Amino acid sequence: MSTVLDEARAAREDALHRASAANHGAAVGMNVDKVTIRGGRPLVGRIEVKGAKNLVTKAMVAALLGETPSLLKDVPNISDVRIVRGLLEVHGVKVTEGDEPGDMILDPVDVESAHFAAIDAHAGSSRIPILFCGPLLHRLGEAFIPDLGGCRIGDRPIDFHLEVLRKFGAVVEKQPNGIRMSAPNGLKGAKLELPYPSVGATEQVLLTAVRADGITELKNAAIEPEIMDLIHILQKMGAIITVDTDRVIRIEGVDRLEGYTHRALFDRNEAASWAAAALATQGDIFVGGARQPEMLTFLNVFRKVGGAFDIHDDGIRFYHPGGDLKPVIIETDVHPGFMTDWQQPLVIALTQAHGTSIVHETVYEQRFGFVDALVKMGATIQIHRECLGGHPCRFGQRNFNHSAVITGPTKLYGADIEVPDLRGGFSHLIAALTAEGSSTVSNVGIISRGYENFITKLRLLGADFDLEG
Repeated sequence: MSTVLDEARAAREDALHRASAANHGAAVGMNVDKVTIRGGRPLVGRIEVKGAKNLVTKAMVAALLGETPSLLKDVPNISDVRIVRGLLEVHGVKVTEGDEPGDMILDPVDVESAHFAAIDAHAGSSRIPILFCGPLLHRLGEAFIPDLGGCRIGDRPIDFHLEVLRKFGAVVEKQPNGIRMSAPNGLKGAKLELPYPSVGATEQVLLTAVRADGITELKNAAIEPEIMDLIHILQKMGAIITVDTDRVIRIEGVDRLEGYTHRALFDRNEAASWAAAALATQGDIFVGGARQPEMLTFLNVFRKVGGAFDIHDDGIRFYHPGGDLKPVIIETDVHPGFMTDWQQPLVIALTQAHGTSIVHETVYEQRFGFVDALVKMGATIQIHRECLGGHPCRFGQRNFNHSAVITGPTKLYGADIEVPDLRGGFSHLIAALTAEGSSTVSNVGIISRGYENFITKLRLLGADFDLEG
C-alpha cells in the first residue's frame, strides 16, 4: 500500500504543474463535455470545499428579503450559483464580488419584476425559481416562475409549494408558459404540516413566513444542517424563528429585514464524495473545510465499511488504511439519517467490499439510474422494488426500484458511460478512476452544478485523464 501511495504522491506533484497550466474554463469544468480517464491510480492529496450548494443558492434568494445589501462568504464557483445570480440580476439585484475569493455582495435595493423570457433564459433546468416566490411577493406583490426542471432522480412536485403559498394568501394562476402569483392582500402567517420532512418545502415556508403578517407554525419540518444555516442567516436579518426538538418550526413575521454577513456552511455532500473516491481508489485525500459535526452519520458508515479518517481543525483526512473493505446495510433518510446524496458515491466503494451490501433508498424513488453503467463496467448490482432495509418506506407499495444489492469485490473495467445526474455523475467519475483501463465519461458538465473546479481537483489528486470540449 505504501509503495502505491508513494507513486501516487509523485504523480500528484507532476499534476500540480499540469493543473496550473490548464485552461481555466476546462479546469473549472464548465465547458467540458467528455473526460477520458485512465483508472487504477489512487487519488492522493489535498482539496478544499467551499459553501454547500444546498445552502448557498437559498442564502442568495434570502438576500431578496433584506432592505440593505448582504455579504455571503465561501460561495463556490458552480453552475447552480451562476443560475441564481442570473435570476437575481434580471430582478434588479446588483451582484458583485467582495474583497476575498468566494465573497459575494447582493444588493436588493432596486428589485423589480422581470420579463418571462429573461427568467426562463436564466432558469434553465433549475428548480430554484420556486423559492423566489415568497420573497418576490413580499417585495413586489407578484412573482412568476417558468416550467421547472432538475436532475432525473424522481418526482419533485411543486404542488405542495404552491399549496403553501396559497395558505399564506397568494393567488396562484397557472399559465401555458409557467405560473404567475400575486398577493393582493399581503401574505399572512399559517399553520402547516408536511406529509414528509421535505427540505425544499421547509425552505419555502421559511422564506415566505419571515415577512408574513402573524405567526407561522410548520410541523414535520426538515432540520438538515443547511436548513439550520438558512435559519441562522434569517435570524441575522432580523427574523424570529424557534426550532423545537419535535421538528416543529415557529416563525413570527416581522415588518422589515436587513442584509446579512454570513460564511456559508461547508458542502458536506462534496466532502463525502471525495471521501468515497479515496476509499474506492485506495487513496488518501485531505478535504479542507470539512467538519465532523455535520458528517457524524457519514463518518460512522465510512468506518464500518473499512475506511479511516483523521479529524483536524481545518478539515478531515479520508483514506484507505489497507485490508479488505466490509459490506454494510444502508438506509437513506432525512437528517440526522444517512443522506441520499451520500449513497451514490459510496456504492462505488461497496463494489470493492468483500460480501453483500444493501442500500435502501427512501428519499428519491429513482436514484439508482446510475447503476446500469456500473454493471456495464463489471459491478454485480441487483435493483429491487421491495424495501430491503430494516423498515418499510413510502416507496414500498409503489413499484419503484429503490433497493440495491451490491456483491463484491468485483473488478471494474473501463467503459463509455454518460452522466445521468449530478451525484450519479460524480459516482461515474469515481468508478472510472477505480476501473482498470480507460473510460470515456460524457455529459460531465452536469457535475459542475454542485462540484466546484472538479477537474482541477482531480488533477491535484493525481488522476490521469484527458478532456474534450
